[in-house]
Amino acid sequence: MTDTPLDPVIHAQARLRVVAALSTLGAGDQIAFPRLQEILAMTAGNLSVHLRKLEDAGYVEITKTHRGRTPVTLVALTHRGRMAFEEYTASVRALLQPPDIKEKT
Repeated sequence: MTDTPLDPVIHAQARLRVVAALSTLGAGDQIAFPRLQEILAMTAGNLSVHLRKLEDAGYVEITKTHRGRTPVTLVALTHRGRMAFEEYTASVRALLQPPDIKEKT
């Protein structure tokens, strides 16, 4: 078992879902906010709140731009966010690993 605490920023269910979804993108890839919202089946307000927490932690990067005259919000997992997610999943795996119990004979 590990003594490493689970990252409280990622551990919240909604943020874990966000980071897990973003981790499937390639490094440097971005996803449009509405598409992420659709994938996660979250309201825009709820997703925005969780993205702000992740952005404040440096785990996601939000880019606001335009395509033509239409505003577009793009979301990407940062390198720091990807590393935090990898550490988080390693900690969860360690917690779920059964102890090595040997019977005495």
